[in-house]
Amino acid sequence: MKRICVYCGSSPGTDEIYVGAARELAGLLVSARMELVYGGASKGLMGVLADAVLENGGKVSGVIPKALQEKEIAHANLTELHVVDSMHERKSLMAILSDGFIAMPGGFGTLEEIIEVLTWGQLQFHAKPCGFLNVGGYFDHLLEFFDHAVAQGFLRRQHRDMLLVASTPAELLNLFEHYQSPEVRKWTSEA
Repeated sequence: MKRICVYCGSSPGTDEIYVGAARELAGLLVSARMELVYGGASKGLMGVLADAVLENGGKVSGVIPKALQEKEIAHANLTELHVVDSMHERKSLMAILSDGFIAMPGGFGTLEEIIEVLTWGQLQFHAKPCGFLNVGGYFDHLLEFFDHAVAQGFLRRQHRDMLLVASTPAELLNLFEHYQSPEVRKWTSEA
């Protein structure tokens, strides 16, 4: 893997543990010679992550829609910044540029981005790893919901298991290294 896409909040959150995890992930990406692909903002966890990768000598590609360039305050010092016309174009380009996808704590946008790319994997549009960096149990309730969806027959266990989960950046990157995309197809008649 050469490039990892990280979805995360444009806010730093209320617990310093999130900022610490972003800095730790940045250091691991740089030491593994992996580039960061992210949403292009200079604030919140997004800004912390990008700044930490750059401070450690790594490369960062940001992708931001014109409409959010001022609202999210586009990062001015990235290796490259792609300014696109829409959120759809943003997500598509981020997916094209990346070899794997990580969601850190964030809000609706973070969840929407990781769920969409995970769905693309479920539909076999790609075979790239997708994971939650579950810092401080941030995603615990969402993960319980996914298990509920399996129990209720709306999600196959093999597809639920596509979502890699770890509480530390090192654990998650290790899971990414060993990821195998499942063979089961979404549209078969098997339960």
